[in-house]
Amino acid sequence: MARALYIHWPFCLAKCPYCDFNSHVRDRVDHADWERALLADMRREAELASGETLTSIFFGGGTPSLMPPALVARLLEEAERLWGFDPTIEITLEGNPSSVEAANYAVLARAGINRASLGLQALDNQTLRFLGRLHNADEGLAALEVAQQHFGRVTFDLIYARPGQTLAQWQAELTRALGFGTGHLSLYQLTIEPGTRFETMVRKGDFTPLDEDGAADMFELTRQVTAAAGLPAYEISNHARPGEESRHNLTYWRYQDYCGIGPGAHGRRGGVATVRHRKPENWLAAVARQGDGIAESRTLGRREQAAEAMLMGLRLAEGVDLAQLSARLQVPTSELCDARKLAFYQDQGLAWQRGSRIGVSDAGMPLLDALLAELVPASLVEA
Repeated sequence: MARALYIHWPFCLAKCPYCDFNSHVRDRVDHADWERALLADMRREAELASGETLTSIFFGGGTPSLMPPALVARLLEEAERLWGFDPTIEITLEGNPSSVEAANYAVLARAGINRASLGLQALDNQTLRFLGRLHNADEGLAALEVAQQHFGRVTFDLIYARPGQTLAQWQAELTRALGFGTGHLSLYQLTIEPGTRFETMVRKGDFTPLDEDGAADMFELTRQVTAAAGLPAYEISNHARPGEESRHNLTYWRYQDYCGIGPGAHGRRGGVATVRHRKPENWLAAVARQGDGIAESRTLGRREQAAEAMLMGLRLAEGVDLAQLSARLQVPTSELCDARKLAFYQDQGLAWQRGSRIGVSDAGMPLLDALLAELVPASLVEA
């Protein structure tokens, strides 16, 4: 059953204009209520998905670094009691790089957090203001330094392909970022997501997104520079030294089972898909009413699971082993991938096949969404 646990803390101090995650701003949060509810949600998951020790836990959000360290410690204590921890467990906490949150890093490390993920997003104040971030560049870098003192593994996010950004500017910023010495970087192109404030601003003409050619050039440069620095891309937007890949996120991309608790959290366990209520107040009410925050629990057919596994796995540099996936889900390999189209895109240099394993090439990654629609048969996706 599940060997990974995701815990969602939905609260932020402000909503970033580019963000479409399940995050909310509230004047007051009753931490005692949230502790009781998260523990109840966790215990229900353990009833349904016990049997294996946990290899990873991920506190995501929202801004989980706003959680009181004592609450983080209590949740980890209960998770270990319910599942047990693998000796090499990875326990990640996302956070904003502010001085207030960085002040908690030592306590969080003692509680069991051993990997920090910081939302730096940019290294200059003008861009940080544009992105709606509450920290400035100096504060962010100071928080990064504190994180590196307290956690064995640290990663941070940057957003590139911003309006008006040049290739030379991004190369300089990326080179500087690599100089901080972390073993992992998450590097995302700015996308204008539906329902965000940025979408409204673009519609009103407040700014114009970078054109596709400019974004593609930055994507190619990103992969070249990180690979040369010893942090090659192992997923379309994630780069790491070998051995420092995010074990938790690899659980998703390799389509392995995981539990998710907290508002809006998703889970996959034993072919069952779960999703929690998104709105914090609705999730709390559901936990009080039924003992968990589940809004929907649905058994997935084997072909639907296969489609999800293909769509997730082809994001990875390692690709997907069709023979293994076929044996696992009892779906013929001929139905997992369109062999004719795979051969065509191999000839174009956009895809590859080595034995039973297939993948998207470096040249194909900028076209990933279009290639997924071609390589994964529609009959599988629509199953």
